[in-house]
Amino acid sequence: MRIRLNGGEIETDSMTVYGLKPDLVPKKTAVIVNGFQLDGDQALAEGDNIFIIDKTVLPPPEQLEAMMAARHTPHVHAALKKGRIAVAGLGGLGSNIAVSLARIGVGRLLLVDFDTVEPSNLNRQSYYIRHLGLLKTEALKEQLQEINPFVKIETAVVRVQAGNVAAPFRDSDIICEAFDRPGEKAMLVNAVLEQLPDTIIVAASGMAGFESSNLIRTQRMLERLYICGDGQNGARAGNGLMAPRVQICAGHQANMVMRLLLGADTV
Repeated sequence: MRIRLNGGEIETDSMTVYGLKPDLVPKKTAVIVNGFQLDGDQALAEGDNIFIIDKTVLPPPEQLEAMMAARHTPHVHAALKKGRIAVAGLGGLGSNIAVSLARIGVGRLLLVDFDTVEPSNLNRQSYYIRHLGLLKTEALKEQLQEINPFVKIETAVVRVQAGNVAAPFRDSDIICEAFDRPGEKAMLVNAVLEQLPDTIIVAASGMAGFESSNLIRTQRMLERLYICGDGQNGARAGNGLMAPRVQICAGHQANMVMRLLLGADTV
């Protein structure tokens, strides 16, 4: 039968997964079949997608990307690889959105911000002490390249305003809005809907404080507009931005992007 083994197609007479590698040591090896990690042997079937990963060895570059995506459902990685996604604002939302999108292996990420990393960012944003004083675009690009070197990462150090939205974002299929201020959020959403008729925007509203996680949800507001959050709890005196709810909202945005790339436009 024909199967895929560690990213390449092979012909095999083996009837079981473990039969592919007689010297397999389960405690030192991850065995993944069609996106699911086994805890014992199982029968092989035509077209199975198998990864037998030695936990003690760095695989060669031609296998590494496939192994990184081994836990994806088969064929998902190919669809995500085609995605051209922009993240507008690299604070608590944007930095965490970008990390998730890098981990799932989108093809291209455009990181847009004008600011630098400072100490109060560290309570919720995906930066480290060593990044203090760096441009957020530089600091985040460094992290993402360590997470997934197969994602093409571009950066734009620019303060986005209504008059310059089209230039940085025209080549993106989906834009994640991740600004801090309500006025800037509304500006970007309106500008994208008016100036970029083929682009989808996934925005956020309401993720501050320490209210219930279950209040955060994803809604489709217009044909090309999705909004994640609780819609109520914005940052204000006495209701700051905390990592858990910010990251939950960022997860909603990244998950919606993934669903859109896979052809699921419902929330």
